[in-house]
Amino acid sequence: MPPEAGNPPKAPKAPKVKQAVHQAVWRWHFYAGIIFAPFLIILAVSGAAYLFKPQIEGILYKDLLTVSLTGQQAMSPADIIAKTEKGYPGSTVNSLTLTNDPKAAYSMSVNYAGKATTMYADPYTGNINGSLDSNKTFSAVFKKLHSQLLIDGTWTNRLVELAACWGVILIATGLILWWPRSRSGIWGTILPRLSKPGSRMFWRDLHAVPAFWISIMLILLILTGLPWSGVLGPKISKLADNTNTNVPPYAYSFLPGPESVTVKSKDIADDLPWATQDLPVPLSSASGGYMTLSVNDVEAIVDKQNVLKPYTITLPSGEAGVFTVSTSHKKPDHDATLHIDQYSGAVLTDVRFADYGIAGKLISYGIALHEGRLFGLANQLLGLVAALGLVLISISSYFMWRKRKPDGLGAPSRTKNRKVSIAVLALMLVCGVLMPLVGVSLVVVLLLDWLVIRRIKPLKTWFAA
Repeated sequence: MPPEAGNPPKAPKAPKVKQAVHQAVWRWHFYAGIIFAPFLIILAVSGAAYLFKPQIEGILYKDLLTVSLTGQQAMSPADIIAKTEKGYPGSTVNSLTLTNDPKAAYSMSVNYAGKATTMYADPYTGNINGSLDSNKTFSAVFKKLHSQLLIDGTWTNRLVELAACWGVILIATGLILWWPRSRSGIWGTILPRLSKPGSRMFWRDLHAVPAFWISIMLILLILTGLPWSGVLGPKISKLADNTNTNVPPYAYSFLPGPESVTVKSKDIADDLPWATQDLPVPLSSASGGYMTLSVNDVEAIVDKQNVLKPYTITLPSGEAGVFTVSTSHKKPDHDATLHIDQYSGAVLTDVRFADYGIAGKLISYGIALHEGRLFGLANQLLGLVAALGLVLISISSYFMWRKRKPDGLGAPSRTKNRKVSIAVLALMLVCGVLMPLVGVSLVVVLLLDWLVIRRIKPLKTWFAA
């Protein structure tokens, strides 16, 4: 939301060009805040809750996630799968997550009665502690809220990405508007003036000061979330792949027998590290008349490869399918993705964190930071402060706006300096090139302004055109 005229610290009279730049930037900042602040609040609240997923789910699902009969010999994974499919007729186990925590249950992804179900098995008895609809767990609900606003469809995912991209622009324009220009300028930018609670200055400082302090963390959180986005994410991945800075091709050279297909790892397995989502999936070397390895055999092969638990074993799909082993540790350093021939046990793909290129490593660390996994509780608390700060910034902007008692929308008027207006627009279009959805929204806004707002007098007055 906009800063207020008269509130910035007094300074020598600015040249007309600086005033024009301030006016143009303020206008973009105002409209971006009006439109996207509600979405940013949703992203902040859902993201803050997701940060503490381990603690929250540990409380909500304690009886499912933990076991009491520790110290006994654990059943083999194959026996647990067999017991589950026998005890729940019509069920098919798709994957099993093995852990080295003696008090933790094994998590299984199961197709049961046509539904994606997560079952939790006691590793010592093979009994199922309980099950959850995979789409209705705490983490699934808040992840969907964070990425799709709880509404199925591509357009909601694009809307979230658009809001996140405009969030970067909001932060940048806000810093331009309120960066201290003099020694006295630290008041209201770096330090708040709280002497008059409820005043316009009070709300303005609650908007600007927290934004100044958390701006770097907010930008980091937004940028580290974009690799998962629907439009910019694939472009980031493609750029990294094309420059061999994600996972270089030599990292997953197949043995002579298998033949590569166009299926990607993310199409057949969950819980994959970001850098290996697009790894091509090889085919198993033989089919028909050959015995498929058991999950026990796969566990032994993986352990020999020094893959650290917890890891997930996804079972083959079809006669030519492969076992996929994936890890997603709290820190990405121990990430591993393996494809194993279901008949011979040959390791066809073995990609570790050390095999990632520079982009793959940086983005993996960034995602761990985004999800609060990189440095434990301190990471979670830092993310929480940033999220709550964003909520405070958004709410204070509303009160700051209303305190101005604007006529109509109260938007800043358009600058009369045509050169400045064009220059600022050009910078916005550069942002649109870097962030495609921003570019699309800019085209829509400019066409709407030119074809509708400027031609209808009440709208022109309302939007201060």
